[in-house]
Amino acid sequence: MKIISPKIHGIIDYLVVVFLLASPSIFGFMGHVALFTYALAGVHLLLTILTNYSAGVVKIIPLPVHGLIEFIAGLLLIIMAVTLLNNYPDAKLFYTIFGAVILVTFLITDYKGVNVASATV
Repeated sequence: MKIISPKIHGIIDYLVVVFLLASPSIFGFMGHVALFTYALAGVHLLLTILTNYSAGVVKIIPLPVHGLIEFIAGLLLIIMAVTLLNNYPDAKLFYTIFGAVILVTFLITDYKGVNVASATV
């Protein structure tokens, strides 16, 4: 069931960026984990700005491609968490849950919603 519209997904994307930027302080991440989290926030912001939906600014990445990128990122975050973060249990839990939330969001978002660039007003 696709219950999240492209417009709502765009709002969620910006909230995710804010959440990622705040996460090192909230969860006490330091060093490489904190840097990775900040970098992920920057990449997610760039993806959001460049996507062709209501939240996008430049609108060059088709929304279905945005969804595919998020799907791959969710899988990779879970794989990274369970294979590379064994010495950082809080980060391992964070990224396992975060990756799972991305995958659930992928499953319930309507990535075939109205294409902003081709929509008529």
